[in-house]
Amino acid sequence: MGSSTFPSNDITSPSTNIDEGEQLRGIHLQDLLGMIRNAEKNIHLLNQARVRALEDLEKIFDEKEELQGEMNILEMKLAETDARLKVAAQEKVHVELLEGQLEKLRDELSSRGNSEDYLQEMNNAVSSSQVDLVNSFSQELDLLREENMSLKDELQVLKVELSNIRESHQQMQMLEEERSVLESSLKELELKLAASHEDVSEISSLKSECKSLYEKVEDLQTMLDNATKQADQAILVVQQNQELRKKVDRLEESLNEANANRLSSQKMQQYNELMQQKIKLLDERLQRSDEEIQTYIQLYQDSMKEFQDTLSRLKEESKKKTKGETVLDKPPGFWSNLLLMVDGWFLEKKISVDEAKVLREMIWNREVRICDAYISSKGKIEREIIATFLKQTSSTRGTRLHVIHIAAEMAPVAKVGGLGDVVTGLSKALQKKGHLVEIVLPKYDIMRYDLIQDLKALDAPIESYFDGRLFKNRIWVGTVEGLPVYFIEPHHPSKFFWRGQLYGEDDDFKRFSFFSRAALELLLQAGKKPDIIHCHDWQTAFVAPLYWDLYVPKGLDSARICFTCHNFEYQGAAPASDLASCGLDVYRLNKPDRMQDNSANDRVNSVKGAIVFSNIVTTVSPSYAQEVRTAEGGRGLQATLNSHSKKFVGILNGIDTDAWNPATDPLVKVQYNSNDIEGKAENKEALRSHLGMSSANVWQPLVACITRLVPQKGVHLIRHALYRTLELGGQFVLLGSSPVSQIQREFEDISSKFKNHEHARLILKYDESLAHLIYAASDMFIIPSIFEPCGLTQMIAMRYGSIPIARKTGGLNDSVFDVDDDNIPIQYRNGFTFLKADEQGLNSALERAMYHYKNDPEGWKQLVQKDMNIDFSWGSSASVYEDLYQKSVCRARATNRP
Repeated sequence: MGSSTFPSNDITSPSTNIDEGEQLRGIHLQDLLGMIRNAEKNIHLLNQARVRALEDLEKIFDEKEELQGEMNILEMKLAETDARLKVAAQEKVHVELLEGQLEKLRDELSSRGNSEDYLQEMNNAVSSSQVDLVNSFSQELDLLREENMSLKDELQVLKVELSNIRESHQQMQMLEEERSVLESSLKELELKLAASHEDVSEISSLKSECKSLYEKVEDLQTMLDNATKQADQAILVVQQNQELRKKVDRLEESLNEANANRLSSQKMQQYNELMQQKIKLLDERLQRSDEEIQTYIQLYQDSMKEFQDTLSRLKEESKKKTKGETVLDKPPGFWSNLLLMVDGWFLEKKISVDEAKVLREMIWNREVRICDAYISSKGKIEREIIATFLKQTSSTRGTRLHVIHIAAEMAPVAKVGGLGDVVTGLSKALQKKGHLVEIVLPKYDIMRYDLIQDLKALDAPIESYFDGRLFKNRIWVGTVEGLPVYFIEPHHPSKFFWRGQLYGEDDDFKRFSFFSRAALELLLQAGKKPDIIHCHDWQTAFVAPLYWDLYVPKGLDSARICFTCHNFEYQGAAPASDLASCGLDVYRLNKPDRMQDNSANDRVNSVKGAIVFSNIVTTVSPSYAQEVRTAEGGRGLQATLNSHSKKFVGILNGIDTDAWNPATDPLVKVQYNSNDIEGKAENKEALRSHLGMSSANVWQPLVACITRLVPQKGVHLIRHALYRTLELGGQFVLLGSSPVSQIQREFEDISSKFKNHEHARLILKYDESLAHLIYAASDMFIIPSIFEPCGLTQMIAMRYGSIPIARKTGGLNDSVFDVDDDNIPIQYRNGFTFLKADEQGLNSALERAMYHYKNDPEGWKQLVQKDMNIDFSWGSSASVYEDLYQKSVCRARATNRP
């Protein structure tokens, strides 16, 4: 029995082992599945938390830029983010616990796996599919662990960003504090402003009181003046009364005497006899006085006869010999004619170069003896005249300058634009200062020959080089506005200056390079030694390189070169090969630092060449000189101008105040001046009648525009000004034409629309006489230029009392100052200006001008008088040129340079 029981205690039957294995397997699988489900839930929650955290973070970044002023909302979102981060941290703890449980499970599985019996039982109990399931769960747990690590990194990033957000929050708090401080400061300023307003109101009241006091003082002054007059009258009355009293006293005395005389007839008789004697004596005295008067009359007649004899004798002596003081009064044309006569003798080989030089200096110095020689040689043949002049020669040299202008225009004989006015105006101003000034021009076929005095051709052709050969040039001389002028007529088969117009030809580059060389050849062969050669615009810009490269070596080496560019829009660019025609070295000059155009290396630019090779470079206003040194205004030459800025200056042009003078202008209906401007109204009536416009309203404002119709002048704004002026109740007159066919046709269409309009006229041509009348008649003058180097019309308009309405650009900015600009001293305010080249800007200036004209007639009259008295003459501008000339000449002489 014992043996049968023992085995039952030590050995387990196979059925019992199977039941226990199945039970253990069921327990572990359920635990494992539960833990896996919990892990999946935790991972799902963790993913959701991560997604929400990322979404919230994106929102925070997006809202950070937009919600700096909404601090409360930002704080709420930060609180939400903190809460979610806490949930994420809790879930992280759960995950870590789960990982611990998994480790324990693995350890247990490993410990149990060491028992081969247990492994055998597991292998027998668990199917292969279930083992695969466990392995897959293990892999997923590994993935979860990796994702957990990435979540840790992302949480760390979130913490950093949260720290940045908190710093931003602190900065926002600081900004909020600063805002509070600023608000308190603003409140203090508002209090001070309110106090200042009270002070202003007090000042206003004081001003009104002061004004009333001034009025009272003026009333008292008036009363005092009246009282003074009354006192003076009273004094006169008192004086008269005193005289009357004296007369009464005398009458009383006479009456007493008469009464006494009545007492005695004998005394009366004696008194009558005495009176008769007195009357007789008075008659005798009166007779003697008549005789004395007759004597005085005879003496006066004898004196008058003697005066007439003396005057006749002086006239005879004046005819025989011109005195020194008369020489000084000789007109400029007299001396210019003498100068041209001497030059003609030299070119015709009748006098030597030294003799010509001495005679020029004598004429230049206005010497009496040269005038005596001219007067004494009248009626003689030319040989005797030359001999008479040569007897007067002596070696003298003045300190004044010899200036020669080489230009394509000169007013009034050959004028297209402002260049012609500048050449004439500047030359006359320099001549008045005592300098010798000469001008060289092409001889155009369309010149105003009627305005040239003593025009004649010299029998001395000048040969000049062009296109590999020499061409003859006929030289003509004459005086224009009292200035000596040389006209060059090329004998070239292309008839360069017989084209019916000054500019606009396809071969303009060749035409004016030919003229520039011919002009220098004239100076060389005439033996001239000028101090300054002044060339203008691209047409004569060739003079500068020609002078230094070709004519200084030939002996024409006394001059400094001055170049004036009147408009940098026109630069004279052409293929580099064209430069060779006038003899210049293309290879040497077509380089970036010389004449090569800044926009193309196979082209040359004559204006650039003049800037590089001239000693002085000027333009026509200070503002334009600044504008052209920018990319917008320089038209490609800004770099060249900046590199030569030390010799570049802007000088505001002037106008010829003799030609443009309403007090003496023969082309206006009624002459007037600043002291009496009533003539403007009569000229307005004359212009309206001439153009067939309405004259119903004498005070209706008249707006005028005289210009070339080119894009530079703001043609779209001129067109707009016409319509806006009519809308504002004014009248509008336009005088000018366009070289651009499209613009000309456009304005012709507008002109036809207003042909019968009673308040508008467009005259699409240039008429000098009509221009003078328009200046005199207009109340306002518009100059809405897109850019304007100088502009002369605004100066002429002010000279005639027409108030300018101008855009602030170039020379307009230097000559027109807004009447409403408090930054400008009141004495300089003379017109209405606008900045932007658009319709709104023009409207503002035009409407303000109309308002002043209609609502302040007395103020408008004072503005007109002020503008008419502004000095826009060439005097001050010529002084600046004179100073530049002198300094350049002195520098050259100091360094002994040619």
